[in-house]
Amino acid sequence: MEKTYVEDVDRSFYDFRFEENASFKVENGLTEDIVKQISKEKDDPKWMADFRLESLKKFNEIQMPNWGPSIEGLDMDNIVTYIRPDTERMHTDWNDVPKDIKETFERLGIPKSERESLAGVGAQYDSELVYHNVKKEVAEQGVIYTDIESALKGEYADMIKEHFMKLVPPTDHKFAALHGAVWSGGSFVYVPPGVSVEIPLQSYFRLNAPGAGQFEHTLIIVDKGAKLHFIEGCSAPKYNTANLHAGCVELFVGEDATLRYSTIENWSKNMYNLNTKRARVEKGGKIEWVSGSFGSHVSYLYPMSILAGEGAGCDFTGITFAGEGQNLDTGCKIVHSAKDTTSYVNTRSISKSGGISTFRSSVSVTENATGSKSSVSCESLMLDSISRSDTIPVMDVQTDEADIGHEAKIGRISDDAVFYLMSRGLSEEDAKALIVSGFAENVSKELPLEYAVEMNNLIRIEMKGAIG
Repeated sequence: MEKTYVEDVDRSFYDFRFEENASFKVENGLTEDIVKQISKEKDDPKWMADFRLESLKKFNEIQMPNWGPSIEGLDMDNIVTYIRPDTERMHTDWNDVPKDIKETFERLGIPKSERESLAGVGAQYDSELVYHNVKKEVAEQGVIYTDIESALKGEYADMIKEHFMKLVPPTDHKFAALHGAVWSGGSFVYVPPGVSVEIPLQSYFRLNAPGAGQFEHTLIIVDKGAKLHFIEGCSAPKYNTANLHAGCVELFVGEDATLRYSTIENWSKNMYNLNTKRARVEKGGKIEWVSGSFGSHVSYLYPMSILAGEGAGCDFTGITFAGEGQNLDTGCKIVHSAKDTTSYVNTRSISKSGGISTFRSSVSVTENATGSKSSVSCESLMLDSISRSDTIPVMDVQTDEADIGHEAKIGRISDDAVFYLMSRGLSEEDAKALIVSGFAENVSKELPLEYAVEMNNLIRIEMKGAIG
């Protein structure tokens, strides 16, 4: 009898690695001395040095989460929180980047993408930005796109201080506090009023070292009437030891402004992905999230949108693929705190080979948010009998003058659909592959062509026959 099965996402493309060649790294663990050492290496202004120590204090006070996937395998005593790659400074020319680091990003296609389809690129390797550049015509529009540490100590210092970890305070949860203590690297973007950046900007994060953490901070401000598409990519080779990602993304969307934030995330299966992303949207503004989660051993990821101004809107489109050894707990949070605000959530999750996929949505509507509308739709596809998929919606509606809806579908591939496609000449394997690929289409169609191709490669699912 012939059996068919669906393979996991093929991550072999991302599993190449180079020997660790750090010019500096701190000891394993998390102590006050280590945090002070990081601060000294970064040449922090005094307020940031104090901020790190206060965050460390909060980290030690806040309990580990006890409501989601187990993170017992994550021991902070074994994590290296800061590794500086072997380069003296951040570069603006790919030719100046050290050979092994440059080859890493060449193989990931980042320079090619920059040449063909991006307005600017930032590339982080372990704990530091190694390359950052923005096209001249974009800079001439007044757009600021630089590494956040240069901005922190340069002419944008006041802007950074005003916004840094204001949306995601260290008191928010244990790993926000950890981020506040040991953050390093990341990008700062400011788009002036009325400026439309027609070509996307991208930051790419590569964690090469085993047993390390990556804690980049992304801060984006899109001013009144402006428009931006920002793409975040990340990957890491697989090791037999736990790695940690606890970055932070803070997005400020001004009045009548639009920001699309797209993420294609392909961490290896030894990664604990405990990232925090949050946006605040003013009157008439809009945040659009496009999220693809394909990697990591465990994920806690729930981008949050605070619709603070009248008529503000949020669109969230996401897909999650959980294979063997993966427990991916993802979703989104939306707070309607002004009248006539709108949100639309459309997600897909796929699980196989014992993978666990959980989607959590939280929609809050305050008593002031009259006339608001929210629609949440999530669909889950399980490809075998040992996988699991759960949907956990929470709705807190404080006004009768709102239109709120939620729908969820969980199931397996339809035998009728497979039979129909086979009756049209497809093999069983091809029929199932076509159904699964179509299931993920809602995300891929939201990305620019070259990134849709990358995502489709990530979720390329091969159908094979086996004797058994």
